[in-house]
Amino acid sequence: MITLEDLSLQRGSLSLLQNTSLIIHRGQRIGVVGSNGAGKSSLFKLLLGELHQDAGELLIPPQLRIAHMAQEVHARDKTALEYVLDGDKPLRKVQNALAEAEASGDNHGIARLHAELETLDGYTAPNRAEQLLLGLGFTMAQTQQPVQSFSGGWRIRLNLAQALLMPSDLLLLDEPTNHLDLDATLWLENWLRQYPGTLLLISHDRDFLDSVVEHIAHFEQQKINLYRGNYSAFEIMRAQRLAQQQAQFEKQQTRIAEIESFVRRFKAKASKAKQAQSRVKELERMEKIAPAHVDSPFQFTIPCTEKTSSPLLVMDDANIGYGDSSVILSLVNFTLLPGMRVGLLGPNGAGKSTLIKTLVGDLPVVSGIYTPSENLQVGYFAQHQLESLDLNASALLHIQRLSPKVSEQEIRNYLGGFGFRGDDVETEVNRFSGGEKARLALSLIAWQKPNLLLLDEPTNHLDLEMRLALTFALQEFPGVVILVSHDRHMLRNTVDEFWLVCDGRVEPFEGDLEDYHVWLKNRTLALQKGAGPEAAPASGDKEGAVEEKRDRKEERRLAAQRREQLRPLKKKVDKLEAELDKVQAELGNIELELAEPEIYQDENKDRLQVLLRRQGELSTASETIEEEWMLLSEELETAEAELDL
Repeated sequence: MITLEDLSLQRGSLSLLQNTSLIIHRGQRIGVVGSNGAGKSSLFKLLLGELHQDAGELLIPPQLRIAHMAQEVHARDKTALEYVLDGDKPLRKVQNALAEAEASGDNHGIARLHAELETLDGYTAPNRAEQLLLGLGFTMAQTQQPVQSFSGGWRIRLNLAQALLMPSDLLLLDEPTNHLDLDATLWLENWLRQYPGTLLLISHDRDFLDSVVEHIAHFEQQKINLYRGNYSAFEIMRAQRLAQQQAQFEKQQTRIAEIESFVRRFKAKASKAKQAQSRVKELERMEKIAPAHVDSPFQFTIPCTEKTSSPLLVMDDANIGYGDSSVILSLVNFTLLPGMRVGLLGPNGAGKSTLIKTLVGDLPVVSGIYTPSENLQVGYFAQHQLESLDLNASALLHIQRLSPKVSEQEIRNYLGGFGFRGDDVETEVNRFSGGEKARLALSLIAWQKPNLLLLDEPTNHLDLEMRLALTFALQEFPGVVILVSHDRHMLRNTVDEFWLVCDGRVEPFEGDLEDYHVWLKNRTLALQKGAGPEAAPASGDKEGAVEEKRDRKEERRLAAQRREQLRPLKKKVDKLEAELDKVQAELGNIELELAEPEIYQDENKDRLQVLLRRQGELSTASETIEEEWMLLSEELETAEAELDL
């Protein structure tokens, strides 16, 4: 049992914890959440002995074995496998002693040390280290490559493997999924569920937290509050508590109304697709959790350019890669139409990022047809975008360079939605954290009003509140979205269809994320058994395979044509929806004014009559528009369902 009793912690002039208490029982799996800078990482440093409290007590059982994931790694000549084995320090100590005993001919020492190796499971350590590396996305060949040959993100994976290999009673993980793809995240999730010790996990991935942890330790107002249950349960419990605070009431109700409006609109449009059904359920839950995020510093939208084309972009029998000798994806066919929202799935290294780079135009197609429309405006986010920021410029200056004639106040108002307020907008980027750089990069993309949004792991470095704000913004974005992410909550709530990038192909994936998890497990089992991925058609079936490919291409062309025919109907629905929102907003303002006692005083009699008359007009208009909107929405939904069939 680990105990914090009336503990206070100060970092410089900043008070992180003040007279807080917490008891961590053996075997508990606890998610550690709270705003950036609240003290989550400092708690880990306290437990590791790297910091000391300013007051109160920290009681840690003696001989407690603690493993933690380092955030940095220096380039080394050691292989990845040897580097991971270094994580088991007791094992390395015995191995070094054994080497010395063998060199000196100490037979008694050799026998004793072999027995110690057996106790430490030393003979299975290389195999266990290999399995960790394979689970985290490394190939068998990469396990023998030097650490210095890997990029920063992959070196962080090595640190994670080190922490998992080390025998421990307490495991401290700080943002372990930041540099993982979806496949590795799912593997780690399963591994942690089987970890027998005590786990403290800092993460901004709500689905990951939901699956792994059983308690939430929330940092708030210099205290640590422990909640029973996973992250979803915490959101609801915190929402219930905050809903009782009168000071937050009006802001809560506004946010809930926005979410209810979105849920209502989405329900009317949702087809019977499996992912659409799960998304509706998730959106319904948002109403309950909304008050848990009323104090979020982020609220923004991603506008879309007014000029657009349909189709927006066409790929026809395109081979994608790095030249004739290195084709990654073959015969790629699809048409991007306004309003499409696609999540890319597939194993690590299958070509998802290569596909996105081709869509951006950074990578030309090797062969085939790539046809962008004349009004195509791409917004592209990838991790290297952070490196392209001017480190000596401020957030304000970055926007001013894009739009020199826009007023400074307008830019400040805009950046405020991304969490840059006051002096923050004039702070040089070289003083920004990774999260602040990512927020700035997203704000620059949104400022330029794209109609095709390509996002390659946009949530790395973003905290829970910013991820939720980005989810809301993507839901409202009217253009095309193509998203690669290990954040399943964001995928589930922002895309309408999935494409599978695997074995050199890009094809629609029939199913949701749970189905993909099953597909991935089956594929992994098949590869382990030596069956290999799904085999291509046998040589005798080549003619049939070509014919089948032609049929699929023709089906996609006809489907795109039918979707295009639905555009006028969709435009009518969208126009009615905008009119309805406008009428209901005005009606809401009138009802607020009618709720004021002063309006019923004699001197306001004329104003009262005007309001009552306008209220009646708007109520009638609202009913008429809503009835027409519902009829057309139902017609559109039926047509889209038939199209899916």
